[in-house]
Amino acid sequence: MLDLKKVVSAPEDVVRNLKRRGADVAPIVQQICDLDDRRKEVIQKVEKLKQSRNEASQAIAKLKKAGQDAAPILEKMKAVAEEVKALDSELVPIEADIHQLLLQIPNLLAENVPEGTSEAQNRQERAVGEPTQFSFPPKPHFEIGEQAGILDFKKAGEVTGARFVFLKGQAARLERALIQFMLAEHGGRGYEEILPPFIVNSHSLEGTGQFPKFKEDVFKLEGFDYYLIPTAEVPVTNYYRNEILEEKMLPQKFMAYTPCFRSEAGSYGKDTKGMKRQHQFNKVELVKFVQPDRSSEELESLVGDAENILRKLELPYRVVSLCGGDTGFSSSYTYDIEVWSPANMGYMEISSCSNFGDFQARRANIRYRDASTKKVHHVHTLNGSGLAVGRTLIALLENYQKEDGTFTVPDVLKKFLGN
Repeated sequence: MLDLKKVVSAPEDVVRNLKRRGADVAPIVQQICDLDDRRKEVIQKVEKLKQSRNEASQAIAKLKKAGQDAAPILEKMKAVAEEVKALDSELVPIEADIHQLLLQIPNLLAENVPEGTSEAQNRQERAVGEPTQFSFPPKPHFEIGEQAGILDFKKAGEVTGARFVFLKGQAARLERALIQFMLAEHGGRGYEEILPPFIVNSHSLEGTGQFPKFKEDVFKLEGFDYYLIPTAEVPVTNYYRNEILEEKMLPQKFMAYTPCFRSEAGSYGKDTKGMKRQHQFNKVELVKFVQPDRSSEELESLVGDAENILRKLELPYRVVSLCGGDTGFSSSYTYDIEVWSPANMGYMEISSCSNFGDFQARRANIRYRDASTKKVHHVHTLNGSGLAVGRTLIALLENYQKEDGTFTVPDVLKKFLGN
């Protein structure tokens, strides 16, 4: 959520910044400014009335001390009290409307976000490793898995529906090994493991920016204010909701393995084959809570932690900065890490690492107390996939495949596989 003071003090700057996303927020910003003007008017009236009430209280005290009748002033103060009560009641819906409008506005983009309207304008920062070459036509992961009898999309479709899969035998073990490997690597880099609930309430989804804009993307449990998590970002970021941290606690770095559940609304007909875009998938997520002046530095570190996994798995990849039109609703700056997919002869997103500034912290009311000034400020939050496990499995099957339909695994995974 944007700072209300920033919106009303520089509305043109906010509108100009968000046009870089392709978002026309001018009407919403104008509504906020109009409502805030009304809010200030009401507050000023209330303050004047309260001031007159205080003056009247002093006058009443003097009259009583002098043995004089204070009834007329007391009667007048009853009317003032009723007016204050009415104005306070008027203030509540105004502030609620401002809050709801602010929830609809995306985060401001960092100045160095590339200009552009779609992923075609994303800027490549670096490519690591050469695309894997084969002496035979490489197969897609779903063909490799089905022929080996370790991926079963047909049975999953019968048991549940489209965009689900059974992992069997080696695939199941490899998925588990990847999770253990990722957690071990990130733990060695200072992340504390946390196993969060896989179900959250609507307040948590609002806190990280999924609600109200992306309600259709999550699965709701009928009859409850409960939702299956689309990513561990939601429960882990909300861990400190409505809290004030001491500065000495920062940075806080968490890693979490969870299954993730997404309706994939709007992706009809896209990536329907295989495991690339499923309703249920596993992911290891990295979440940070940091001081504002360190968030840019911590983003670079976060990307490096995710890259470390791909380097150790010896998978070719590249890092791109997302342009304004491709940057997510809550993010101020995002790096995507894309792994090489031989079957598609192109790169596939495997991690998205973002700096949210204080956008999520304002929504979830997460603050810290400055050690020197004792003033309270909002933290900055960051997160990134470290990595999406299913897509890592895709990359391994395709990059390590052999002509006879078998595949090898990187040496770093062998101890997690047992042999």
